[in-house]
Amino acid sequence: METRIAVTAIIVEEREAAEEINRILHEYGEYIVGRMGVPYKPKQISVISVVLDAPADKISALSGKLGMLKGVSTKTVYSKEQKK
Repeated sequence: METRIAVTAIIVEEREAAEEINRILHEYGEYIVGRMGVPYKPKQISVISVVLDAPADKISALSGKLGMLKGVSTKTVYSKEQKK
């Protein structure tokens, strides 16, 4: 199975989405290499970065599910090379 290294940036503007975000991330936990979350109180948002090593379809599915949540924006950057 070919995998890609990717970083998904998540901006959370609705704190109520946190539980669902964590549920989705747990669902894809086997592909997560690392995760960092930073609350930014002056703007009342949180920024989460998630490093993944996964097949491209799994990365896309994770980003899509997160991006469909109210008050959540995502963007994913992929490595140039696929790894076997």
